Amino acid sequence: MQTFLVGGAVRDRLLGLPVHERDWVVVGATPAAMEAAGFRRVGASFPVYLHPQTGEEHALARTERKTAPGYRGFTVHADADVTLEDDLRRRDLTINAMAEDSAGRIIDPYGGQADLAARQLRHVSVAFREDPVRILRVARFAARFAPLGFTVAAETLQLMREMVAAGEAGALVPERVWQETERALGEARPDMFITVLRDCGALAVIFPEIAALWGVPQPQAWHPEIDTGAHLLMALRASASLSPKSEVRFAVLVHDLGKATTPPRYWPKHSGHEERSVVLAEALCRRIGVPNRFRDLGVAVARYHGLAHRAAELRPATLLSLLEGIDALRRPERFEDFLLACEADARGRLGHAQAPYPQAGLLRAARRAAAGVDVAALLARGLEGEALGEAIRQERSRAIAAAKAAAAG
Repeated sequence: MQTFLVGGAVRDRLLGLPVHERDWVVVGATPAAMEAAGFRRVGASFPVYLHPQTGEEHALARTERKTAPGYRGFTVHADADVTLEDDLRRRDLTINAMAEDSAGRIIDPYGGQADLAARQLRHVSVAFREDPVRILRVARFAARFAPLGFTVAAETLQLMREMVAAGEAGALVPERVWQETERALGEARPDMFITVLRDCGALAVIFPEIAALWGVPQPQAWHPEIDTGAHLLMALRASASLSPKSEVRFAVLVHDLGKATTPPRYWPKHSGHEERSVVLAEALCRRIGVPNRFRDLGVAVARYHGLAHRAAELRPATLLSLLEGIDALRRPERFEDFLLACEADARGRLGHAQAPYPQAGLLRAARRAAAGVDVAALLARGLEGEALGEAIRQERSRAIAAAKAAAAG
């Protein structure tokens, strides 16, 4: 029985990156031997065990055979006769198919170290095509490692295109699509996740409402980059520089979906695209099971980002309606996330990557003013019901007007 450190821990150490978790492969063992040594089985579909002292995952070396479409259609063979090389061959990318023995020696049968040096994301073998989740994983690794100069190898991108053409991307189940998307949104370059999916054709299958943005023009005066898809990528990149929160980045991802449904005869204008974006964003969230906190912020940004950009032009009552619409008074943290997503949208334009966003300061001042209204004093006057609600709105509008005048002066 031999134990090897495998996968991301080996890769990240060789890259000089922090190692956050370690996975192990055990060669020459049986389930009975693992249990006799005190390991506790946790894997349902294949033998994975928790170490009795460290709690780290130890998997028996295994091979897989494709038996049906999709990522669940596999038969797993795990036995004492499976070699380390056999186990590494079933992995997705060469940089993830390296192992390290107890003496610190690297076992690298498929050229992972060479691809680390060349900054290439390359598949290990043609068995890559058997699991459509690998399309998403490669795109996610591209999002993670783009700052280090990594790109997808040409032959791997071609293989991904062939998988999409064969219908494998259509076999992806919603929960895995969202799981990989959420993780990709948290990486350094979430825009690269979308770029790689588009390059291989998977974006049109998985997120057709996002893929439809390319080729749709916008007014050059406001969007020098013109293409709505190009704007989306620039806004996503801006969101990553402004916030580490995946919720903010998801809101940017879905904020302009309605522009793809504007009839071409109205181009490059997109009147009413905000509400159309809301409908499409809500449908996307239902389809892949997006959690409520992502959906709610995404819908708020889709519906109100245009108003936020025009904050300086809005009447106090309209500013109050905007604050109410995004529940800013009761949910200040989500209000801040909303402002970050709007700022990313404003910066996601050619030549505007470092542009200031004074609208955020104005909206914060409006919120402080509205929140400062003494509701207890209105209650003390005996107001209730609709009369109380109207009085609160009037006082808040006056407070916002005063804050706006002070900011202007």
